Amino acid sequence: MRIPDQEAYAPMVALYREWNERINVVSRKDVDNLFAHHILHSLAIAEYVGRFHPGAFDGASILDLGTGGGFPGIPLATVFPDAHFTLCDSIGKKVRVAQAVADGLGLRNVTCVNARAESLPQTFDWVVSRAVTSLDNFYPWVRGKFRRGILYLKGGDVAAEISELTRKCGVQPGKVRLWRIDEWLKDEYFAEKFVIEIGKDYLCPPKSEN
Repeated sequence: MRIPDQEAYAPMVALYREWNERINVVSRKDVDNLFAHHILHSLAIAEYVGRFHPGAFDGASILDLGTGGGFPGIPLATVFPDAHFTLCDSIGKKVRVAQAVADGLGLRNVTCVNARAESLPQTFDWVVSRAVTSLDNFYPWVRGKFRRGILYLKGGDVAAEISELTRKCGVQPGKVRLWRIDEWLKDEYFAEKFVIEIGKDYLCPPKSEN
């Protein structure tokens, strides 16, 4: 996809700025970088899907677990209007922000829920998330809750995390794909940030989020 114009996301930025004054979902030191560091970062998943799974989000059900104030789910919902996004977080005040932003943008393909992953009864086509915890902690939370795969935004020493994921959770290395975001976004901020795809695998036992 073409790198989005910041002006197209001005209403989203404005809503987040307004709500962030009341409920802190973005670091106040980083709020001026809301578009680049949060919206564009989220949209890296859309670029990944377009490159490697074109059409895979069309009509799909997608769980954004640990969404916080709505990242990556809300930016993705603007790009994939035919998909349905369930934005889930265990912290109620953050879910309140996500719902308010979704409502303010008129996004009818977004549902926000204040819950933990293990309490969700349904299964989704995809799970997306943005650096909620280490991969070996995250994977058991969504075991059995997806049909296609996980798309996870993460930075840093991801090789070590993937190694722990395969060792602890029994995920086969061939089911994990790593893509550098700076192949699309050339800013230095994205130099060590990745989209990690984990294909469907049920070998890891369930684990509590606590």
